[in-house]
Amino acid sequence: MRVVIFSDVQANLPAMQEAVERILKWGPDLVVMAGDLVNRGPKSLECLELFDQLRRTRGWLPVQGNHETYILKCAAEAPATPLEAELRRFADWTYAQLRPRIAALTGWPDHLCFHAASAEPAAAQSWVHVTHGTMAGNRDGIGPAVPDAALRGKLPPDIALFVTAHTHRPLERVLDGVPILNVGSVGSPFDGDVRGSFAQLEWRGGHWQREIVRFTYDRARADRDFLASGFIAEGGALAPILYEEWRQARPLMPRWRRDFEAAVLAGQRAPGPAVAEFLSQVAT
Repeated sequence: MRVVIFSDVQANLPAMQEAVERILKWGPDLVVMAGDLVNRGPKSLECLELFDQLRRTRGWLPVQGNHETYILKCAAEAPATPLEAELRRFADWTYAQLRPRIAALTGWPDHLCFHAASAEPAAAQSWVHVTHGTMAGNRDGIGPAVPDAALRGKLPPDIALFVTAHTHRPLERVLDGVPILNVGSVGSPFDGDVRGSFAQLEWRGGHWQREIVRFTYDRARADRDFLASGFIAEGGALAPILYEEWRQARPLMPRWRRDFEAAVLAGQRAPGPAVAEFLSQVAT
């Protein structure tokens, strides 16, 4: 049995199209999209339409990520203040693109489980659990620095493999004998490597054989999409930070939150100038 699990496309259509081409060429029996298909990038509607087509025609399965959760929240709740409106304008811009097809984004599960389609006795113990974060929520990522003690109780029992995403960094580690696989990000990696990633699993010899696939795609086209779509120009103060995260393939929002966000939320600094100063500090 062959399985592909990918995540964190983040509305990057050229990266998704390249990933889809490679996935179809490999010929898996099952494909799972583990969340964050949309938002943070310029082509949310096109990515959703492509995935929905693959879901209907090939049976690809979705899991809800934190960005799907956030967009659905934006659809249901207006911003409470002008400042909140400004800081979430990139997400409201995304929702405006998705509004005609928002029904295709609803009803996605938080978790998905499957086991090997095999007559081998070991297949009964082959359960794989896929979620965007952990059992604690879809914003709870697993990275190399998270201690084992902090993960205990956040994985389900009696599984052969736990597959996660959210951090935008591919990772393999083991917790109390259970392998953990982070599939990384198709559209916006944060490990300094601009190539996208997804995971290939194959049930062979009574075990899940695992491989992280890294791939190149047309980043020049993706860059044009960011600039031409209106995402940066119309996405509010934080959109340029999201673009820089994609461009530099590293996380910048944690530093923004540490050094600037509190003053902006307190009304001590205007968002636009604060973002401009921040970007001048992280420029490469």
